[in-house]
Amino acid sequence: MSKNLKQIWANCLEVIRDNVPLQAYKTWFEPIKPVRLKNNVLTIQVPSQFFYEWLEENYVTLLKKIIRKEIGPDARLEYSIVMENNGAKSSNPYTVKMPTTNKKAIKNPSVSAPLDINVNPIKNPFIIPGLRKINIDSNLNPNYSFDNFIEGDCNRLARSAGYAVAEKPGGTAFNPLLIYGSVGFGKTHLSHAIGISIKNRFPGKTVLYVSSEKFTQQYIEAVKTNNINDFVHFYQMVDVLIVDDIQFLSGKEKTQEAFFHIFNHLHQLGKQIILTSDKAPIELQGMEQRLLSRFKWGLSADLQAPDLKTRIAILNQKMYADGIELPKEVVEYLAYSISTNIRELEGALISLIAQSSLNKKSITLDLAKQMIDKFVKNTAREVSIEYIQKVVCDYFDLPIELMKSKTRKREVVQARQIAMYFSKKMTKSSLANIGKHCGGKDHATVLHACRTVNNLSETDKKFKTYLDDLDKKLSIQ
Repeated sequence: MSKNLKQIWANCLEVIRDNVPLQAYKTWFEPIKPVRLKNNVLTIQVPSQFFYEWLEENYVTLLKKIIRKEIGPDARLEYSIVMENNGAKSSNPYTVKMPTTNKKAIKNPSVSAPLDINVNPIKNPFIIPGLRKINIDSNLNPNYSFDNFIEGDCNRLARSAGYAVAEKPGGTAFNPLLIYGSVGFGKTHLSHAIGISIKNRFPGKTVLYVSSEKFTQQYIEAVKTNNINDFVHFYQMVDVLIVDDIQFLSGKEKTQEAFFHIFNHLHQLGKQIILTSDKAPIELQGMEQRLLSRFKWGLSADLQAPDLKTRIAILNQKMYADGIELPKEVVEYLAYSISTNIRELEGALISLIAQSSLNKKSITLDLAKQMIDKFVKNTAREVSIEYIQKVVCDYFDLPIELMKSKTRKREVVQARQIAMYFSKKMTKSSLANIGKHCGGKDHATVLHACRTVNNLSETDKKFKTYLDDLDKKLSIQ
Protein backbone atom coordinates (compact mmCIF):
# COMPACT_ATOMS: atom_id res chain seq x y z
CA MET A 1 0.00 0.00 0.00
CA SER A 2 1.48 3.31 -1.01
CA LYS A 3 2.09 6.03 1.52
CA ASN A 4 -0.08 8.36 -0.54
CA LEU A 5 -3.05 5.96 -0.32
CA LYS A 6 -2.61 5.53 3.44
CA GLN A 7 -2.49 9.26 3.98
CA ILE A 8 -5.50 9.97 1.78
CA TRP A 9 -7.66 7.39 3.56
CA ALA A 10 -6.43 8.61 6.97
CA ASN A 11 -7.50 12.13 6.01
CA CYS A 12 -10.89 10.79 4.93
CA LEU A 13 -11.36 8.97 8.24
CA GLU A 14 -10.45 12.10 10.19
CA VAL A 15 -13.29 14.03 8.51
CA ILE A 16 -15.72 11.11 8.86
CA ARG A 17 -14.96 10.81 12.58
CA ASP A 18 -16.04 14.42 13.06
CA ASN A 19 -19.32 13.91 11.19
CA VAL A 20 -20.75 10.64 12.52
CA PRO A 21 -21.39 9.28 16.04
CA LEU A 22 -18.45 7.42 17.58
CA GLN A 23 -20.24 4.06 17.67
CA ALA A 24 -21.27 4.41 14.02
CA TYR A 25 -17.67 5.26 13.11
CA LYS A 26 -16.34 2.17 14.88
CA THR A 27 -19.01 -0.07 13.37
CA TRP A 28 -19.04 1.12 9.75
CA PHE A 29 -15.70 2.81 8.99
CA GLU A 30 -12.96 1.23 11.08
CA PRO A 31 -13.35 -2.17 9.31
CA ILE A 32 -12.86 -0.57 5.86
CA LYS A 33 -9.47 -1.13 4.22
CA PRO A 34 -8.15 1.06 1.39
CA VAL A 35 -6.98 -1.22 -1.45
CA ARG A 36 -5.66 1.00 -4.22
CA LEU A 37 -5.76 4.43 -5.81
CA LYS A 38 -5.43 4.55 -9.57
CA ASN A 39 -6.58 7.11 -12.13
CA ASN A 40 -8.50 9.03 -9.43
CA VAL A 41 -10.40 5.83 -8.50
CA LEU A 42 -10.21 4.91 -4.81
CA THR A 43 -11.00 1.25 -4.10
CA ILE A 44 -11.99 0.32 -0.55
CA GLN A 45 -12.53 -3.20 0.77
CA VAL A 46 -15.65 -3.89 2.86
CA PRO A 47 -16.39 -7.12 4.78
CA SER A 48 -19.75 -8.07 3.24
CA GLN A 49 -22.53 -7.28 0.79
CA PHE A 50 -24.66 -6.04 3.70
CA PHE A 51 -21.85 -3.70 4.77
CA TYR A 52 -21.69 -2.21 1.28
CA GLU A 53 -25.46 -1.74 1.11
CA TRP A 54 -25.51 -0.01 4.50
CA LEU A 55 -22.81 2.44 3.45
CA GLU A 56 -24.68 3.17 0.23
CA GLU A 57 -27.96 3.72 2.04
CA ASN A 58 -26.69 5.85 4.91
CA TYR A 59 -23.29 7.41 4.12
CA VAL A 60 -22.92 7.68 0.34
CA THR A 61 -23.32 11.48 0.31
CA LEU A 62 -20.69 11.94 3.00
CA LEU A 63 -18.25 9.59 1.27
CA LYS A 64 -18.74 11.34 -2.07
CA LYS A 65 -17.94 14.77 -0.65
CA ILE A 66 -14.86 13.58 1.26
CA ILE A 67 -13.41 11.61 -1.65
CA ARG A 68 -13.78 14.57 -4.00
CA LYS A 69 -12.21 16.89 -1.44
CA GLU A 70 -9.17 14.63 -0.98
CA ILE A 71 -8.61 13.40 -4.54
CA GLY A 72 -10.31 15.94 -6.78
CA PRO A 73 -13.58 16.70 -8.58
CA ASP A 74 -13.14 13.73 -10.95
CA ALA A 75 -12.69 11.22 -8.12
CA ARG A 76 -14.60 7.95 -8.13
CA LEU A 77 -15.12 5.28 -5.49
CA GLU A 78 -15.16 1.51 -5.94
CA TYR A 79 -16.03 -1.17 -3.38
CA SER A 80 -14.18 -4.44 -3.17
CA ILE A 81 -16.52 -6.84 -1.35
CA VAL A 82 -14.90 -9.78 0.42
CA MET A 83 -16.56 -13.03 -0.61
CA GLU A 84 -16.64 -16.07 1.62
CA ASN A 85 -17.04 -19.68 0.53
CA ASN A 86 -17.32 -22.36 3.23
CA GLY A 87 -15.55 -20.12 5.69
CA ALA A 88 -12.60 -19.29 3.42
CA LYS A 89 -12.23 -15.85 1.92
CA SER A 90 -12.19 -15.70 -1.86
CA SER A 91 -8.97 -14.45 -3.39
CA ASN A 92 -10.96 -12.81 -6.16
CA PRO A 93 -13.43 -10.34 -4.65
CA TYR A 94 -15.71 -8.71 -7.17
CA THR A 95 -15.88 -4.95 -7.45
CA VAL A 96 -18.88 -2.61 -7.53
CA LYS A 97 -18.25 0.74 -9.19
CA MET A 98 -19.82 3.92 -7.85
CA PRO A 99 -19.06 6.95 -10.06
CA THR A 100 -18.76 10.29 -8.32
CA THR A 101 -18.33 12.57 -11.31
CA ASN A 102 -22.04 12.98 -12.06
CA LYS A 103 -23.49 16.10 -10.41
CA LYS A 104 -26.88 14.41 -10.06
CA ALA A 105 -27.80 12.51 -6.90
CA ILE A 106 -26.00 9.18 -6.83
CA LYS A 107 -28.27 6.18 -6.85
CA ASN A 108 -27.38 2.80 -5.40
CA PRO A 109 -25.45 0.94 -8.13
CA SER A 110 -26.53 -2.45 -9.35
CA VAL A 111 -24.24 -5.34 -8.61
CA SER A 112 -23.08 -6.87 -11.88
CA ALA A 113 -22.12 -10.20 -10.36
CA PRO A 114 -23.11 -13.71 -11.52
CA LEU A 115 -26.30 -14.98 -9.87
CA ASP A 116 -24.61 -18.12 -8.59
CA ILE A 117 -21.85 -16.30 -6.78
CA ASN A 118 -21.91 -17.18 -3.06
CA VAL A 119 -22.73 -13.89 -1.32
CA ASN A 120 -23.41 -14.05 2.42
CA PRO A 121 -25.90 -11.26 3.19
CA ILE A 122 -26.98 -10.50 6.74
CA LYS A 123 -28.98 -13.26 8.38
CA ASN A 124 -32.47 -12.57 9.71
CA PRO A 125 -32.77 -14.43 13.04
CA PHE A 126 -36.57 -14.36 12.87
CA ILE A 127 -37.19 -16.15 9.59
CA ILE A 128 -34.43 -17.26 7.21
CA PRO A 129 -31.00 -15.91 6.29
CA GLY A 130 -30.77 -13.39 3.50
CA LEU A 131 -33.91 -11.32 3.97
CA ARG A 132 -33.39 -7.62 3.34
CA LYS A 133 -34.42 -4.79 5.67
CA ILE A 134 -37.74 -4.19 3.93
CA ASN A 135 -38.77 -7.81 4.54
CA ILE A 136 -38.55 -7.72 8.32
CA ASP A 137 -41.81 -8.76 10.00
CA SER A 138 -42.66 -6.40 12.85
CA ASN A 139 -44.18 -9.22 14.98
CA LEU A 140 -46.87 -6.80 16.17
CA ASN A 141 -50.29 -8.00 17.29
CA PRO A 142 -52.94 -5.99 15.39
CA ASN A 143 -55.41 -6.52 18.27
CA TYR A 144 -53.24 -4.39 20.58
CA SER A 145 -53.89 -0.85 19.38
CA PHE A 146 -54.43 2.55 20.97
CA ASP A 147 -58.10 2.28 20.01
CA ASN A 148 -58.72 -0.50 22.52
CA PHE A 149 -56.21 0.60 25.16
CA ILE A 150 -58.45 2.19 27.79
CA GLU A 151 -56.98 5.30 29.40
CA GLY A 152 -57.31 5.92 33.13
CA ASP A 153 -55.43 7.48 36.02
CA CYS A 154 -53.50 4.22 36.30
CA ASN A 155 -51.85 4.54 32.87
CA ARG A 156 -52.29 8.12 31.67
CA LEU A 157 -48.61 9.11 31.80
CA ALA A 158 -47.40 5.99 30.00
CA ARG A 159 -50.13 6.20 27.36
CA SER A 160 -49.47 9.90 26.70
CA ALA A 161 -45.74 9.28 26.39
CA GLY A 162 -46.40 6.35 24.08
CA TYR A 163 -48.63 8.46 21.87
CA ALA A 164 -45.96 11.19 21.68
CA VAL A 165 -43.37 8.61 20.65
CA ALA A 166 -45.73 7.22 17.99
CA GLU A 167 -46.12 10.71 16.50
CA LYS A 168 -42.38 11.41 16.45
CA PRO A 169 -40.30 8.23 16.92
CA GLY A 170 -36.75 9.04 17.95
CA GLY A 171 -37.57 12.74 18.02
CA THR A 172 -38.74 13.17 21.60
CA ALA A 173 -37.02 13.15 24.99
CA PHE A 174 -38.68 9.76 25.61
CA ASN A 175 -35.88 7.66 24.14
CA PRO A 176 -35.67 5.09 25.45
CA LEU A 177 -39.24 4.79 26.68
CA LEU A 178 -39.34 2.22 29.49
CA ILE A 179 -42.82 1.07 30.53
CA TYR A 180 -42.95 -0.87 33.79
CA GLY A 181 -45.62 -2.42 36.00
CA SER A 182 -46.89 -5.70 37.40
CA VAL A 183 -48.25 -8.60 35.36
CA GLY A 184 -51.51 -7.89 33.57
CA PHE A 185 -51.33 -4.08 33.74
CA GLY A 186 -51.05 -3.61 29.94
CA LYS A 187 -47.31 -3.22 29.21
CA THR A 188 -47.32 -5.51 26.19
CA HIS A 189 -50.55 -4.00 24.86
CA LEU A 190 -49.18 -0.46 25.07
CA SER A 191 -45.84 -1.33 23.46
CA HIS A 192 -47.62 -3.03 20.55
CA ALA A 193 -49.98 -0.05 20.23
CA ILE A 194 -47.01 2.31 19.87
CA GLY A 195 -45.43 0.08 17.23
CA ILE A 196 -48.67 -0.25 15.24
CA SER A 197 -49.24 3.51 15.31
CA ILE A 198 -45.70 4.17 14.07
CA LYS A 199 -46.16 1.66 11.23
CA ASN A 200 -49.40 3.39 10.21
CA ARG A 201 -47.91 6.89 10.37
CA PHE A 202 -44.50 6.03 8.87
CA PRO A 203 -44.84 3.05 6.50
CA GLY A 204 -41.19 3.34 5.50
CA LYS A 205 -39.87 2.78 9.03
CA THR A 206 -38.82 -0.68 10.17
CA VAL A 207 -40.49 -1.53 13.48
CA LEU A 208 -39.54 -4.72 15.33
CA TYR A 209 -41.07 -6.26 18.46
CA VAL A 210 -39.18 -9.01 20.27
CA SER A 211 -39.44 -10.57 23.72
CA SER A 212 -36.24 -10.73 25.73
CA GLU A 213 -36.51 -14.54 25.79
CA LYS A 214 -36.59 -14.63 21.98
CA PHE A 215 -33.68 -12.18 21.81
CA THR A 216 -31.66 -14.42 24.15
CA GLN A 217 -32.47 -17.56 22.13
CA GLN A 218 -31.37 -15.83 18.93
CA TYR A 219 -28.13 -14.69 20.56
CA ILE A 220 -27.34 -18.23 21.74
CA GLU A 221 -28.03 -19.58 18.24
CA ALA A 222 -25.81 -16.86 16.74
CA VAL A 223 -22.97 -17.91 19.07
CA LYS A 224 -23.38 -21.57 18.07
CA THR A 225 -23.31 -20.76 14.35
CA ASN A 226 -20.63 -18.07 14.60
CA ASN A 227 -22.99 -15.38 13.33
CA ILE A 228 -22.70 -12.78 16.10
CA ASN A 229 -21.93 -9.96 13.66
CA ASP A 230 -24.99 -10.76 11.56
CA PHE A 231 -27.12 -10.93 14.71
CA VAL A 232 -25.98 -7.50 15.92
CA HIS A 233 -26.13 -5.93 12.46
CA PHE A 234 -29.66 -7.22 11.92
CA TYR A 235 -30.93 -5.41 15.01
CA GLN A 236 -28.93 -2.30 14.13
CA MET A 237 -30.95 -2.03 10.89
CA VAL A 238 -34.30 -1.32 12.53
CA ASP A 239 -35.78 2.13 13.09
CA VAL A 240 -37.91 1.24 16.14
CA LEU A 241 -36.92 -1.59 18.47
CA ILE A 242 -39.42 -2.84 21.07
CA VAL A 243 -38.07 -5.30 23.65
CA ASP A 244 -40.63 -6.84 26.00
CA ASP A 245 -39.77 -7.97 29.57
CA ILE A 246 -36.20 -6.63 29.53
CA GLN A 247 -35.78 -7.89 33.11
CA PHE A 248 -35.20 -11.41 31.75
CA LEU A 249 -31.79 -10.31 30.47
CA SER A 250 -30.68 -10.09 34.11
CA GLY A 251 -27.63 -12.26 34.80
CA LYS A 252 -26.97 -12.90 31.09
CA GLU A 253 -23.73 -10.94 30.69
CA LYS A 254 -22.90 -11.81 27.09
CA THR A 255 -26.46 -11.20 25.90
CA GLN A 256 -26.45 -7.86 27.72
CA GLU A 257 -23.19 -6.96 25.99
CA ALA A 258 -24.71 -7.61 22.56
CA PHE A 259 -27.79 -5.61 23.50
CA PHE A 260 -25.57 -2.80 24.79
CA HIS A 261 -23.94 -2.38 21.36
CA ILE A 262 -27.32 -2.54 19.61
CA PHE A 263 -28.77 0.03 22.03
CA ASN A 264 -25.84 2.41 21.57
CA HIS A 265 -25.95 2.20 17.80
CA LEU A 266 -29.69 2.80 17.53
CA HIS A 267 -29.73 5.60 20.10
CA GLN A 268 -26.84 7.47 18.51
CA LEU A 269 -28.57 7.32 15.13
CA GLY A 270 -31.77 8.73 16.62
CA LYS A 271 -33.72 5.47 16.34
CA GLN A 272 -36.52 4.82 18.85
CA ILE A 273 -36.11 2.21 21.61
CA ILE A 274 -39.08 1.00 23.68
CA LEU A 275 -38.62 -1.36 26.63
CA THR A 276 -41.01 -3.00 29.08
CA SER A 277 -40.22 -4.39 32.50
CA ASP A 278 -42.00 -5.64 35.60
CA LYS A 279 -39.80 -3.37 37.74
CA ALA A 280 -38.47 0.16 37.66
CA PRO A 281 -34.85 0.45 36.43
CA ILE A 282 -33.58 1.10 39.95
CA GLU A 283 -35.04 -2.24 41.11
CA LEU A 284 -33.59 -4.40 38.31
CA GLN A 285 -31.06 -6.88 39.67
CA GLY A 286 -28.31 -8.58 37.66
CA MET A 287 -28.23 -5.86 34.99
CA GLU A 288 -25.00 -4.10 34.00
CA GLN A 289 -24.75 -0.57 35.31
CA ARG A 290 -23.91 0.83 31.89
CA LEU A 291 -27.21 -0.58 30.59
CA LEU A 292 -29.19 0.66 33.59
CA SER A 293 -27.78 4.14 33.16
CA ARG A 294 -28.92 4.14 29.54
CA PHE A 295 -32.39 2.96 30.49
CA LYS A 296 -32.65 6.18 32.51
CA TRP A 297 -31.72 8.44 29.60
CA GLY A 298 -35.33 8.74 28.49
CA LEU A 299 -38.59 8.28 30.41
CA SER A 300 -39.59 5.49 32.79
CA ALA A 301 -43.40 5.43 33.01
CA ASP A 302 -45.25 3.07 35.34
CA LEU A 303 -48.56 1.31 34.88
CA GLN A 304 -50.62 0.83 38.04
CA ALA A 305 -53.59 -1.36 38.95
CA PRO A 306 -56.68 -0.11 37.09
CA ASP A 307 -59.25 1.73 39.19
CA LEU A 308 -62.94 0.82 39.20
CA LYS A 309 -63.92 3.26 36.45
CA THR A 310 -61.17 1.96 34.19
CA ARG A 311 -62.09 -1.68 34.87
CA ILE A 312 -65.72 -1.04 33.91
CA ALA A 313 -64.56 0.74 30.74
CA ILE A 314 -62.28 -2.21 29.88
CA LEU A 315 -65.17 -4.66 30.23
CA ASN A 316 -67.51 -2.48 28.16
CA GLN A 317 -64.91 -2.14 25.42
CA LYS A 318 -64.26 -5.91 25.42
CA MET A 319 -67.98 -6.65 25.16
CA TYR A 320 -68.42 -4.11 22.35
CA ALA A 321 -65.54 -5.64 20.40
CA ASP A 322 -66.99 -9.14 20.81
CA GLY A 323 -70.59 -8.07 20.13
CA ILE A 324 -71.79 -9.04 23.62
CA GLU A 325 -74.32 -7.39 25.92
CA LEU A 326 -74.45 -8.01 29.67
CA PRO A 327 -76.67 -6.53 32.39
CA LYS A 328 -75.12 -3.48 34.00
CA GLU A 329 -75.15 -5.05 37.47
CA VAL A 330 -73.17 -8.04 36.16
CA VAL A 331 -70.53 -5.80 34.61
CA GLU A 332 -70.23 -3.81 37.83
CA TYR A 333 -70.01 -7.01 39.89
CA LEU A 334 -67.11 -8.28 37.75
CA ALA A 335 -65.35 -4.92 37.95
CA TYR A 336 -65.75 -4.75 41.72
CA SER A 337 -64.65 -8.36 42.22
CA ILE A 338 -61.48 -8.47 40.08
CA SER A 339 -59.38 -5.44 40.91
CA THR A 340 -55.71 -6.21 40.48
CA ASN A 341 -55.17 -7.65 37.02
CA ILE A 342 -56.61 -6.81 33.59
CA ARG A 343 -55.94 -10.32 32.29
CA GLU A 344 -57.88 -11.84 35.19
CA LEU A 345 -60.69 -9.37 34.59
CA GLU A 346 -60.98 -10.31 30.92
CA GLY A 347 -60.56 -13.98 31.86
CA ALA A 348 -63.49 -13.74 34.25
CA LEU A 349 -65.64 -12.23 31.50
CA ILE A 350 -64.71 -15.03 29.09
CA SER A 351 -65.41 -17.67 31.77
CA LEU A 352 -68.82 -16.16 32.48
CA ILE A 353 -69.78 -16.18 28.81
CA ALA A 354 -68.54 -19.76 28.46
CA GLN A 355 -70.57 -20.87 31.51
CA SER A 356 -73.68 -19.27 30.04
CA SER A 357 -73.16 -20.81 26.61
CA LEU A 358 -72.25 -24.35 27.72
CA ASN A 359 -75.00 -24.59 30.32
CA LYS A 360 -77.51 -22.72 28.15
CA LYS A 361 -78.25 -20.27 30.94
CA SER A 362 -78.88 -16.57 30.65
CA ILE A 363 -76.23 -14.37 32.24
CA THR A 364 -77.58 -13.10 35.55
CA LEU A 365 -76.06 -11.66 38.69
CA ASP A 366 -76.49 -15.03 40.45
CA LEU A 367 -74.59 -16.84 37.69
CA ALA A 368 -71.85 -14.21 37.89
CA LYS A 369 -71.56 -14.70 41.64
CA GLN A 370 -71.28 -18.47 41.25
CA MET A 371 -68.63 -18.13 38.57
CA ILE A 372 -66.67 -15.50 40.48
CA ASP A 373 -66.73 -17.75 43.57
CA LYS A 374 -64.91 -20.50 41.64
CA PHE A 375 -62.72 -18.10 39.70
CA VAL A 376 -61.53 -16.30 42.83
CA LYS A 377 -60.71 -19.57 44.57
CA ASN A 378 -58.62 -20.60 41.58
CA THR A 379 -56.75 -17.29 41.47
CA ALA A 380 -56.49 -16.82 45.27
CA ARG A 381 -57.24 -13.12 44.92
CA GLU A 382 -57.52 -10.68 47.81
CA VAL A 383 -60.84 -8.86 48.21
CA SER A 384 -60.66 -5.19 47.25
CA ILE A 385 -61.69 -2.11 49.22
CA GLU A 386 -64.02 -1.17 46.39
CA TYR A 387 -65.79 -4.51 46.51
CA ILE A 388 -66.22 -4.26 50.29
CA GLN A 389 -67.78 -0.83 49.83
CA LYS A 390 -70.19 -2.15 47.20
CA VAL A 391 -71.29 -5.09 49.36
CA VAL A 392 -71.83 -2.84 52.38
CA CYS A 393 -73.77 -0.25 50.35
CA ASP A 394 -75.93 -2.95 48.74
CA TYR A 395 -76.65 -4.42 52.17
CA PHE A 396 -77.81 -1.09 53.56
CA ASP A 397 -79.37 0.03 50.25
CA LEU A 398 -77.20 3.14 49.98
CA PRO A 399 -75.60 4.70 46.86
CA ILE A 400 -71.84 4.29 47.07
CA GLU A 401 -71.39 7.99 46.22
CA LEU A 402 -73.36 8.87 49.37
CA MET A 403 -71.09 6.75 51.54
CA LYS A 404 -68.05 8.57 50.13
CA SER A 405 -69.63 11.99 50.68
CA LYS A 406 -69.17 14.22 53.74
CA THR A 407 -72.67 13.69 55.09
CA ARG A 408 -72.96 12.94 58.83
CA LYS A 409 -76.28 11.09 58.68
CA ARG A 410 -76.21 8.26 61.18
CA GLU A 411 -76.97 5.41 58.74
CA VAL A 412 -74.34 6.65 56.25
CA VAL A 413 -71.67 7.12 58.95
CA GLN A 414 -72.38 3.62 60.22
CA ALA A 415 -72.04 2.06 56.75
CA ARG A 416 -68.82 4.00 56.16
CA GLN A 417 -67.36 2.79 59.45
CA ILE A 418 -68.29 -0.82 58.71
CA ALA A 419 -66.66 -0.57 55.27
CA MET A 420 -63.49 0.79 56.92
CA TYR A 421 -63.58 -2.02 59.49
CA PHE A 422 -63.78 -4.80 56.89
CA SER A 423 -61.21 -3.08 54.68
CA LYS A 424 -58.71 -3.11 57.55
CA LYS A 425 -59.62 -6.70 58.43
CA MET A 426 -59.66 -8.23 54.94
CA THR A 427 -57.07 -6.28 52.92
CA LYS A 428 -53.42 -5.38 53.28
CA SER A 429 -54.09 -1.70 52.60
CA SER A 430 -52.77 0.97 54.94
CA LEU A 431 -55.12 3.05 57.08
CA ALA A 432 -54.32 6.06 54.91
CA ASN A 433 -55.24 4.19 51.73
CA ILE A 434 -58.50 2.95 53.25
CA GLY A 435 -59.39 6.49 54.27
CA LYS A 436 -58.60 7.75 50.79
CA HIS A 437 -61.11 5.28 49.32
CA CYS A 438 -63.76 6.29 51.86
CA GLY A 439 -64.15 9.93 50.93
CA GLY A 440 -60.65 11.21 51.66
CA LYS A 441 -60.57 10.46 55.40
CA ASP A 442 -57.30 10.39 57.32
CA HIS A 443 -55.80 7.36 59.10
CA ALA A 444 -57.02 8.57 62.52
CA THR A 445 -60.63 8.53 61.29
CA VAL A 446 -60.20 4.95 60.01
CA LEU A 447 -58.72 3.85 63.33
CA HIS A 448 -61.58 5.47 65.24
CA ALA A 449 -64.11 3.75 62.93
CA CYS A 450 -62.57 0.33 63.60
CA ARG A 451 -62.69 0.86 67.36
CA THR A 452 -66.30 2.02 67.15
CA VAL A 453 -67.33 -1.07 65.18
CA ASN A 454 -65.57 -3.38 67.64
CA ASN A 455 -67.31 -1.73 70.59
CA LEU A 456 -70.77 -1.83 68.97
CA SER A 457 -70.35 -5.50 68.01
CA GLU A 458 -69.98 -6.32 71.71
CA THR A 459 -72.90 -4.19 72.97
CA ASP A 460 -75.45 -4.06 70.14
CA LYS A 461 -76.95 -7.41 69.00
CA LYS A 462 -78.56 -5.93 65.90
CA PHE A 463 -75.27 -4.35 64.87
CA LYS A 464 -73.53 -7.69 65.49
CA THR A 465 -76.03 -9.30 63.09
CA TYR A 466 -75.08 -6.74 60.44
CA LEU A 467 -71.43 -7.69 60.79
CA ASP A 468 -72.13 -11.43 60.68
CA ASP A 469 -74.24 -11.10 57.53
CA LEU A 470 -71.66 -8.96 55.79
CA ASP A 471 -68.83 -11.25 56.86
CA LYS A 472 -70.60 -14.18 55.18
CA LYS A 473 -71.17 -12.18 51.99
CA LEU A 474 -67.54 -11.10 51.85
CA SER A 475 -66.03 -14.45 52.86
CA ILE A 476 -66.63 -15.95 49.41
CA GLN A 477 -64.20 -13.39 48.06
